[in-house]
Amino acid sequence: MSFSLPPHGALHHVSIGCFTTQAGAEIPDTTIAFQRWGEFRGDPAGDNNILLVEHALTGDSNAAEWWCEVIGPGKALDTDTWCVVCTNALGSCYGSTGPASEHPDGGRWGSRFPAISIRDQVAAEKLLLDALGIGRVRAILGGSMGGARTLEWTLMHPETVDYACVLAVSARASAWQIGIQTAQLSAITRDPDWHGGDYYDKPQGPDAGLAAARRIAHLTYRGELEIDERFGTAFQAGENPLGPYRDDAQRFAVQSYLDYQGVKLVERFDAGSYVTLTETLNRHDVGRGRGGLNKALASSKVPTMIVGVDTDILYPYHQQEHLSRNLGNLLAMSKLSSPVGHDAFLVEARQMDLILRRFIALTEQTPSPHDFASSSGAYDI
Repeated sequence: MSFSLPPHGALHHVSIGCFTTQAGAEIPDTTIAFQRWGEFRGDPAGDNNILLVEHALTGDSNAAEWWCEVIGPGKALDTDTWCVVCTNALGSCYGSTGPASEHPDGGRWGSRFPAISIRDQVAAEKLLLDALGIGRVRAILGGSMGGARTLEWTLMHPETVDYACVLAVSARASAWQIGIQTAQLSAITRDPDWHGGDYYDKPQGPDAGLAAARRIAHLTYRGELEIDERFGTAFQAGENPLGPYRDDAQRFAVQSYLDYQGVKLVERFDAGSYVTLTETLNRHDVGRGRGGLNKALASSKVPTMIVGVDTDILYPYHQQEHLSRNLGNLLAMSKLSSPVGHDAFLVEARQMDLILRRFIALTEQTPSPHDFASSSGAYDI
């Protein structure tokens, strides 16, 4: 199969055919969308300069925008040197097949779209690379849901990945994460406009439920210290939440901020995709079917850098410490120190620049499994 990439920055869609999920459901005519920046150099089936970036829950393939501080000419992921590729995850609403996509039999997928796992997302992405003629990538990097995908890449397809950088995620969903994420799902699915997921032909979708889910989620994305320092107990301008009766129109400043975050997500994201991808995170567990977490992590042969945030509420730093202690081939461990919390890997530009420059430098100093296999005369890794 020939190798090809779309023009710099252009959104491109690739059909990967009928996709079968890990649980046995079929998604016919599956499409995966992606973008790339920087010129490809090397052998698509061997040594090359491809850096595959994985987005978080409500992210998209336009990594040069949402990670603009680290992707571009002269930046940590230097597009004068590297060919940066970012896909849109299966189940999302930014070009890849998901609940909002047209169903082959008519209408939108809606409730007909199956539950998917992180492994399903990786399997679909692997089929995309196969369709493009790419057999290996220099490195895979991602945070949050993107970190879960990165971690699964190293276990499912180590022959494809030379190096990995896993940010702000755990080896499996914790009970706390499942609980907080299930509360978000409940906010959406209990919205009268949800219609069991088949709201696409209705005059109104579950906007209130999606906004409520985002308000819950956003509190886990940001640090308690940052939120308190920014808002404290201040009132929203022109409002008074201390009146004689409770009034939804009279808010603390932090309530107004969270309302704004909810509205912003409703304007740009699909509730069906939010439910699908949140459920995907609930199912995350690299140890499932592999003899448990530590055995699975120990089996990893891909040199992997782990990055955590010291104030992360959603994926606490001890979870990244667990990864670092048990990975079979730890490249390095780094800590982002920030009051921001989970989102620090997206907003702490200076620290992320330094961490990713260190990661790139380590990939140039450390033999990959392919290098080691070649030098030792063993090619089957």
